[in-house]
Amino acid sequence: MHAYRTHTCAALTKADVGTTVRLSGWVHRVRDHGGILFIDLRDHYGITQVLCDPDSPAFAGVEKVRSEWVIRIDGEVKARAPELVNPKLPTGEIEVFVRDFEVLGAAEELPLPVFGDQEYPEETRLKYRFLDLRRDKLHSSIMLRSKVISSLRRRMTDQGFNEFQTPILTASSPEGARDFLVPSRLHPGKFYALPQAPQQFKQLCMIAGFDRYFQIAPCFRDEDPRADRSPGEFYQLDIEMSFVTQEDVFRAIEPVMRGVFEEFGGGRPVTPEFPRIAYRDSMLWYGSDKPDLRNPIKMQVVSEHFAGSGFKIFAALLEQEGTQIRAIPAPGGGSRKFCDRMNAFAQKEGLPGMGYIFWREENGETAAAGPLAKNIGPERTEAIRQQLGLGVGDAAFFLGGQPSSFEAVAGKARNAIGLELGLTATDRFDFCWIVDFPMYEKDPDSGKLDFSHNPFSMPQGGLEALETMNPLDVLGFQYDIVCNGIELSSGAIRNHKPEVMYKAFEIVGYSKEHVDAHFGGMLSAFRYGAPPHGGIAPGVDRMVMLLADAENIREVIMFPMNQRAEDLMMQAPAEATNEQLRELGLRVIPRD
Repeated sequence: MHAYRTHTCAALTKADVGTTVRLSGWVHRVRDHGGILFIDLRDHYGITQVLCDPDSPAFAGVEKVRSEWVIRIDGEVKARAPELVNPKLPTGEIEVFVRDFEVLGAAEELPLPVFGDQEYPEETRLKYRFLDLRRDKLHSSIMLRSKVISSLRRRMTDQGFNEFQTPILTASSPEGARDFLVPSRLHPGKFYALPQAPQQFKQLCMIAGFDRYFQIAPCFRDEDPRADRSPGEFYQLDIEMSFVTQEDVFRAIEPVMRGVFEEFGGGRPVTPEFPRIAYRDSMLWYGSDKPDLRNPIKMQVVSEHFAGSGFKIFAALLEQEGTQIRAIPAPGGGSRKFCDRMNAFAQKEGLPGMGYIFWREENGETAAAGPLAKNIGPERTEAIRQQLGLGVGDAAFFLGGQPSSFEAVAGKARNAIGLELGLTATDRFDFCWIVDFPMYEKDPDSGKLDFSHNPFSMPQGGLEALETMNPLDVLGFQYDIVCNGIELSSGAIRNHKPEVMYKAFEIVGYSKEHVDAHFGGMLSAFRYGAPPHGGIAPGVDRMVMLLADAENIREVIMFPMNQRAEDLMMQAPAEATNEQLRELGLRVIPRD
């Protein structure tokens, strides 16, 4: 017999009745029923009920066990009485009578329980993550992550992609976040950077002629955490392809995303063909470049109905260049109580409020109500109602000014309205592509131009567009894939021509010398025959987060950090010893 087990704790069935078996695992729960001890024995695979009565030679030892002790038992498999069968367990038709017993690892009093779903402070959960990971829900989420990664690998190789590993110690690169720097012992005063993404290396793979690359890639960014972003490190399905257009990338990636979400989504429908939405339209309709398409509400511009109207605030706004009035339709929201609640929502988000109109029946006809309706009159309110396709019992909310000043709040309000009115579906995965991103954006305070997306992207129109167009009008072959309001990835068709790269960086103020110094390896490769290429990198953590219905990304990461980027279990970051600092030629200067 094996030293620890003949079966796992999920393997025994009624067919094993009468056999002698050996099981090992953790004591999940102990119950004393009139002197007979029942133990739910748990391992990675499942749970088996074992029991011990005073007639067993092992009884005295079994009496001492507590939750989360690791034990080995030998015993006989017996069938449960029909009324005691547990249909929720694969082993629910049997139980094992203990004849021999050994403690493999005793456990001290637990800082948090494993049995049950009690909520415990996050700091406790992270400090004792090895215990937290024993809990069923978290254990299942981590196993889901493993299966998703296996599925991604299989689907990529089935499409002819090859997996390669790119360097972890590399040079700093402007990916839009802070680098983690690693001091060099052999080159005092110089530093490596952990890759924010394998961006340049995967492009070099294409230039080297490998055609289709992928990697489950670790990426490192010194960013503040959010619910959908882990501090420090994350993993992405990194992809690059040669001799492709934007549509070729979409055709390669859509089946992978759709297939994974169909495989692990619990039967929830997945978008059959991902729609393409221009960035400009997405901001107009949804107030976000990460729209949740489960919510059917689309915002519309209604400026013409307020120009020169009796509502002086909007009328005056529209006399300023670049302003507009936008409406958020709210089917079913036609009550003053709901409208006042949404107005208060906008105020909490930092705006003065949202104007609103709601429609009700008066004397057998549809009539508009609310302060705005009184100010602009029945003819204009009827035109608004017709444009928005609303009727009795519906409402509309209005925001005005420079779109950049209210779009973010409008997008949040759209989401809140959809949820409160029950318009947003909760049982499906709605994907889309956001395309036609602007290459550049202007800082509202300094007026300085910067890249709005990926600096290595090919501009639509190439060098001619950069030389002849207003930079703010230049679009890039850049795209995002979004699911249920969560951005899973950015991607682009890459710039593979040195002259285009120099010009793209020149527009944001970088000299040729600066580009040569920071991207010399890439530029050198471009000069020796670079194919057109493009790629994308969907975030593995965010995919699993959606599939697991997790509200926080830490629920799908095995050993995450806390909100302050600390590993409480391993006590990192930690101070370096004086010997380590001397070896690296470093000195720590305390902050004032």
